[in-house]
Amino acid sequence: MLAPWPRVSDEVPEPPQVAALLEVSVIVPALNEAPTLAELASRIHASLASVRLYEIIIVDDGSTDDTWDRVAQLHASDARVSGIRLRRQFGKATALSAGFRRARGRTVVILDADLQDDPSDMPAFLAKIESGYDVVVGWKKQRRDPFGRRVQSAVFNAVLRWATGLALHDANCGFKAFRGEVLRTLPVYGDLFRYIAAFAAAEGYRIAEVPITHHKRPFGRSRYGLERIPRGFFDLLSIVFLTRFAMRPMHLFGAIALALASVGVVTESYLTVLWFQGHKIGDRPLLLLGALEIILGIQFFSTGLVAEFLTYTAYRRDVPQSMPIREEIGLSKL
Repeated sequence: MLAPWPRVSDEVPEPPQVAALLEVSVIVPALNEAPTLAELASRIHASLASVRLYEIIIVDDGSTDDTWDRVAQLHASDARVSGIRLRRQFGKATALSAGFRRARGRTVVILDADLQDDPSDMPAFLAKIESGYDVVVGWKKQRRDPFGRRVQSAVFNAVLRWATGLALHDANCGFKAFRGEVLRTLPVYGDLFRYIAAFAAAEGYRIAEVPITHHKRPFGRSRYGLERIPRGFFDLLSIVFLTRFAMRPMHLFGAIALALASVGVVTESYLTVLWFQGHKIGDRPLLLLGALEIILGIQFFSTGLVAEFLTYTAYRRDVPQSMPIREEIGLSKL
């Protein structure tokens, strides 16, 4: 639990209502990152020297080392550092979601705990947010990762740009900043935290990126391996569906149904012509294939209808809260 905002210096006021006026919340998901936390917190404090009110929330994602003890020490020395400890390792998305729920800043920054991304770049993110952007993504122009990981990242970003039209160099960068309202409207579950920028762009939020300094990992090793590739592929399919077809699922299922049913009808028509000409068609594999294609087409069409019904029902229920309105003028809130 986050402690109430205490006085830590002459410049930091004590009243509890200050919690609602924080300028920046920095969320740091951490898994077995005890050696880096003290240095990371020091660098974050230095980068936010010009920000009067901010907080650092370190989320311990079920670490098995001394990560939580380090968080407690940092909180004891500076109450602007708070901690959340998950019961076990749930993954980065759950850790970020826990941090988002507790964040009190108008701007929320997420930053990995491994010291590869430099907190000194944070003012550039905040400047972009202040200039009117809603989401700012870091761009590791000079990556210090192993060659294999650089190749994976390049392929991932190229496919994401092609699939979503989001023109970012490094959409998977763990260093991002958000206007608070963005995080209240976007889902973050599973591994979809990597696609927050794509979700935001699909909702009409303004996206920017800033170059950042990237360092070699000073401690430990990366926890991402080849198993990340199939997971990333399936997540990409999810993001394409959710951003393109979530409000019109029949456009996807209907297109597949039409293609399958059309091929099936053509196949069966061809066999019908042969049958009228006196040919035997009962033992031809094409007969079963054509029937299967028509049945699958009907199933996909039915799935599309059900998805449309669910979408319509959810839209009618949630539309007052989820309309993508950026601002209003001359209207009173009902």
